[in-house]
Amino acid sequence: MTTLGQDQLARMATDPGLVAAVDQHAAVLRDAIPLDRETLGDYLLGFLDELRHRGWAFDGEPDAAALRLTAVCWLARERGFLDGELPA
Repeated sequence: MTTLGQDQLARMATDPGLVAAVDQHAAVLRDAIPLDRETLGDYLLGFLDELRHRGWAFDGEPDAAALRLTAVCWLARERGFLDGELPA
C-alpha cells in the first residue's frame, strides 16, 4: 500500500480509465480466487515474489503488474482487510 497502493487508489478518484483497468483486474481476481483475507494475502505474496524474480519495479506508470497490484489493494480496502480502514 505504501509504495503503490495509496497513490494509485487516490488517483482512481480522478482517472476513469484507471478505474476501468483496475476493475478488469479485480474481476479476474474475483473469478480466480476466494476473496478472503488469507487467500488474497497469499496471492499478493506470490505475485510479488514473481515480480521480484523478474526484476520489476514500479515506475509510476500503470503497467499490467501495477494494475494488478492496485486491484489487490482496492479489493483489500473494499473488503475491510486493511488495519484501521473501513470499506469505501
